[in-house]
Order: sequence, then structure tokens, then C-alpha cells
Amino acid sequence: MPADTLLQRITDYANRPNPYPLYAELRDAGPVVRQADGSYLVGTYHETAALLHDPRLSVDPRSLTAPSERAPNLPFLRLDDPEHHRLRRLAMRPFGPPHSPGRIDAMRGQITEITEELLDGLRDRTQIDIVDDFAYPLPVTVICRLLGVPREDEQLFEAWTDAIIASVDVRPEDKDSTERDRAGDQARMEMGQYLVDLAEQRRAHPSDDMLSALINEPDPALRLTREELAETGVLLLIAGHETTVNLITNGVLTLLRYPDRLAQLRDDPDLLPGAVEELLRYEPPLQMRERIPLADVDVAGTTIPKGTSVVLALASGSRDPKRFHDPDRFDPTRLDNQHLGFGGGIHLCYGAPLARIEVQTALGALIPRLGNATLLQDPPPYRQAAMLRGPRHLPIEMQQPA
Repeated sequence: MPADTLLQRITDYANRPNPYPLYAELRDAGPVVRQADGSYLVGTYHETAALLHDPRLSVDPRSLTAPSERAPNLPFLRLDDPEHHRLRRLAMRPFGPPHSPGRIDAMRGQITEITEELLDGLRDRTQIDIVDDFAYPLPVTVICRLLGVPREDEQLFEAWTDAIIASVDVRPEDKDSTERDRAGDQARMEMGQYLVDLAEQRRAHPSDDMLSALINEPDPALRLTREELAETGVLLLIAGHETTVNLITNGVLTLLRYPDRLAQLRDDPDLLPGAVEELLRYEPPLQMRERIPLADVDVAGTTIPKGTSVVLALASGSRDPKRFHDPDRFDPTRLDNQHLGFGGGIHLCYGAPLARIEVQTALGALIPRLGNATLLQDPPPYRQAAMLRGPRHLPIEMQQPA
């Protein structure tokens, strides 16, 4: 099939269970491949890494030659410097170093406690859904505690999150997206309003959470506006759980597909941090990111015009044989693992430290229990999104009670 249909085929739901042969086809076709819709697709490691760090490429959708007529408030994830730097710095103040260096490490005990509570609830069951019963509630509970969302409200966010992710998913431009965009804007507005209202309640009655810290910032120059607080809160809530849900689920799926690796990790738990990095390379939740050149950019001999959509296939770059030895092999002992699983450049995922702690804790607790587990469906049903890829459900059977 022609290379100019690769983006359409990669984003086709039929290929969600295994897009990796298409990524290999992309790399074989060249570092840069123009698509039928006029966008450009990049799938090699070195070119992708360079573009992630290139200040000539924008993340702001308003930089497109033909931008959407939609004009929602944009989180700092979709803004360029200096506005990106300002908002990211303000959001980071109550989240991590240098202003709150102990917040994430202080969550370790709570993350372990939540993990054990979830697994204790599964002890007498022989069939479980890793997503619904474990991988989803764990990070959602963690990020809600971090932000200060009441436990009884946690169930509100799943539908909102699905709608928002669908509206920002990477997809060929010829797909009709009007209804999806409308639903995403509505969900973003409702979630943002909920979080702002909750923050306002903390203005007079603060507690030790991020919404309290953000709404009660004493320096007027460092305060977020109401709109900025809404967009930042939505971003933190979604980014704070969605990647982790998929990474835990992808991890369990991979380990059950490779029982020798599962046994290796069970026998040597010290390999777990490296195994999480290998999962971020081998089965990353974040598959693609979009960039827009602010000027004509030459990449490996191809000129990408200003204002054009450039899709960086991060998952393809992380399996590039010119960068990684035997890249289609899952190897928890792999060294020099500079994957693209959290993106790169100034937009490197700033929640990465929390995600690593959550996934290491989750898999560390699960692995001893998975020795006799079997997959009930392989491949499992996947989520619709191509950009953030992971199973919607992962049913497994335990030979012994969990």
C-alpha cells in the first residue's frame, strides 16, 4: 500500500492492537513521509528526538496554516514559550521541585496503601479486569488525592476524560470530527468548571492539596486566572491518570505474553525500574505527538512547509533499529534506554516522576500474584484513541485467588 496512507492506517482502529508493523513500514519509507492529507509523518528515532527539541516547531494549533475555527482556552501542553513556560512553572510550584520538592515522594506511602487496598479487594476472585479493577482506580485515586478531589466525585471523570482525549486525538484531517470536537469542548468546560468551583471552596478552607495551593497563592504575580486554573486543573487530572492507566495495563499484558520475563522480574524485583523504562519504550501509552513548523524546516532532505501538521510517531522512534538493538524484543535488562515514551524537549511530561512511582508500585505488587494468571482475551479490546493507546479492558483468570 502507498506510504502516503500510513497515518490513516495507523489511526485506523482495526490496527490498534498492533501498529508496530506499520511503524516499521514508516521507517522503511524514510525519515519523513508526506501523507495524502498534506501532513507529514516522522518515525525514525534521531529525527523525532531532534524535532522534539527544535524551537522552530510549535505545539499551538493556532500555528497551522488553516487552523480550526474552535477557540477553546489552551492548556500549557498546547502553548509555546514564553506562555508555556509561565503556566508550566506556576503549575509546578505546588507539584514538585524546587518549590515543593517532597510532595511526590511523600505520596509513595499513599500509593502503596491504595495499591494494597485494591488488591485486597480482589483476593477472593479468580477472574478480574485489570483495567476496571486495578489500573484505572489506582492512578485516578492518586491524582484526585493530590488535587484534593473528594473520593465520591472520582467517578465523574471517566466520561469527561474519554471525550476530551477523543477530541485531541491524532487523526487524518479528512475524518469528520465536528461532533467529537463539540463533545470534547463540552467535557473540558464541565470538568474545568467543577475544578474551579472546588478550588473556590478551598480559598476559605484550604487543605494540603494542589487546588488549595493554586487558589491560595499569596503572590498576585504568580496566580492563575480562573480560565488558566480551569485548563491547568483539567490537564493535571487527565495527564495525571490516563498515561498511567495504559502503562500499567500494557505492562500486565506484556508480562503475561512473556512469562519468562515475568518470572525474571518475580525472582529479581530490583529489575523493576528498568522494566518500567523498557515498557515505556516497547509498549508506550503515548504513541504520537503533533508539531507545526513556524518556518520551513528541512528534515533529512525533505522540506516541511511552515504551518503544516507534523506527526511525530514516538512509538516508532522507540523501536528504531538504528537506535536500539533488537528493538522488537522486550528486555527488562536493556541498558542505554533513552526512549521517547514521555516525549521530549520543553514539553517532556512533567508528571513522569509520579507515573514511574505508581507503575513501579503497581507492578511490584501485582507480579507475585500473576504467576498462574492467563489472558482471557488476546488481543484485548482497545480504547479508541490512537495517540494514547491502551486496552479498554484486560480480563485475566487467576488459577489461585488474587
